[in-house]
Amino acid sequence: MHLLMSTIEQGIAGYLWPLFRIASMLMVMAIFGAGTTPARIRLMAAVTITVAVSPMLPKMPEVELFSLQSFFITAQQVMIGTAMGFVSQMLLQTFVLTGQIIGMQTSLGFASMVDPGSGQQVPAVGNFFLILSTFIFLSVDGHLMMIKMLIASFDTLPVSETGINIASYRAAADWGAYMFGAALTMSISAILALLLINLSFGVMTRAAPQLNIFSIGFPITMLSGLLILWLTLSPIMAHFDEVWKAAQVLMCNMLELQCTVNPNLVPVTR
Repeated sequence: MHLLMSTIEQGIAGYLWPLFRIASMLMVMAIFGAGTTPARIRLMAAVTITVAVSPMLPKMPEVELFSLQSFFITAQQVMIGTAMGFVSQMLLQTFVLTGQIIGMQTSLGFASMVDPGSGQQVPAVGNFFLILSTFIFLSVDGHLMMIKMLIASFDTLPVSETGINIASYRAAADWGAYMFGAALTMSISAILALLLINLSFGVMTRAAPQLNIFSIGFPITMLSGLLILWLTLSPIMAHFDEVWKAAQVLMCNMLELQCTVNPNLVPVTR
């Protein structure tokens, strides 16, 4: 009887621990982790992926399923999946921050709408950049690449009590600084253009004080902002490629994968 229970527990663990890692990533991952995605859809996707890949995964540790050691193993799987999904969130938030900076500088930030991911009121320009970057992320198969990398991580980070090292967590935290830097890089041209426009209005007001700067400057600034926003969209694919490469490098280092960093990155286990 004891042998039978041990066999049943090993069979359950062969699906349960991979499910925790995959489901944790989908829970936090961009698009799948959004509030507009039903939890049932995330659960079905996680179960389907787990059932499909479990027979190809390395052997699970022989640990009693209902024990403290099993709890620590489960916690490590959740942390690995959550860290992977968090990187994709920061990837898209880079473009949301870019849109918010441009929107506030062009006076377009007064228009706001509900962010489908967080459910909070955000500037419409930031939401527009979020939708645009989401479409690009899907078009380059970013979601499929992340799933492929997570599956490959079962070879480099096998199911055990050890997971991602501390240095990788620190690198993920430092990537937040990169996110703000990349957003500023994408929006710096718009900031400088609007600075020159405001400087020109300042000179006009100084030369002709009878001009009403509020009645003239506000609509011109908004029209100029729309033109600047249109021009900013031209190089967005190049910016996305650069940020996506940085995200790929971070995820590869976290999962200890050897990856060729390009738009069609292919993870190779060590």
